Amino acid sequence: MLRIYEQEQRLTPRHALIATRAHTYSLIDKHIRCARVSKIYIENCGPDQSRTIHIQKLQTILDDVRRCTLCANELPLPPNPVLQVSTTARVLIVGQAPGIRVHETGLPFNDPSGDRLRDWLGVTRDEFYDSRKFALLPMAFCYPGTGNSGDLPPPKRCADTWRQRLLSELADVRFTLLCGRYAINWHLPDTRGQALTTIVKETNERIVRIVATPHPSGRNNGWFAKNPWFDAEIVPKIQNHVQRALQNN
Repeated sequence: MLRIYEQEQRLTPRHALIATRAHTYSLIDKHIRCARVSKIYIENCGPDQSRTIHIQKLQTILDDVRRCTLCANELPLPPNPVLQVSTTARVLIVGQAPGIRVHETGLPFNDPSGDRLRDWLGVTRDEFYDSRKFALLPMAFCYPGTGNSGDLPPPKRCADTWRQRLLSELADVRFTLLCGRYAINWHLPDTRGQALTTIVKETNERIVRIVATPHPSGRNNGWFAKNPWFDAEIVPKIQNHVQRALQNN
């Protein structure tokens, strides 16, 4: 299921790091300059034209995603891309790839891992599936199948083809939650090779508007049992980030 909520939004330097892939912290100034160029171009079009440009561009990308068959020969089931995006989303949730239940229902995180995730965020299902507030953009959009230890990894081709194009249209995102190694490795490549526990602690302490977590899957229950500080310290901070991001200012 592909969701788009059509509403005006604008690019601002404040959003630059979240709206684009941050290879290193030193690239922040470059991203801000890019955002300013985009802002000048869009504002010169006038408010009505600006709204139309953003909506049409995102809709075109989503139409292309719907028709995508790049991985069809490698998937166990016909392609069924599942994501939720809009130009007004304030919170970006990055997961892995749809599981079988998500594939069948067409709703991102419509499973027990989604229940845990919504608890972390402190939101209801209705709030979570409001595309004006939340963008749900996994590392791959179609169910990849299962292997000996669970679902297969998200096909890299999906992110290579679509990810940057979609992120460039999410210019109003104020907080990003990276759920699991695949999301963390793509968005924070400098952390590759570090222990997950270290990454979780350091992103919470050092990076503005980004928090990395284990995937909320039940397969990580052992990690959560060994690290009770996550629920005690990190979850309240995630909820605070979300509340602030969704404020109307």
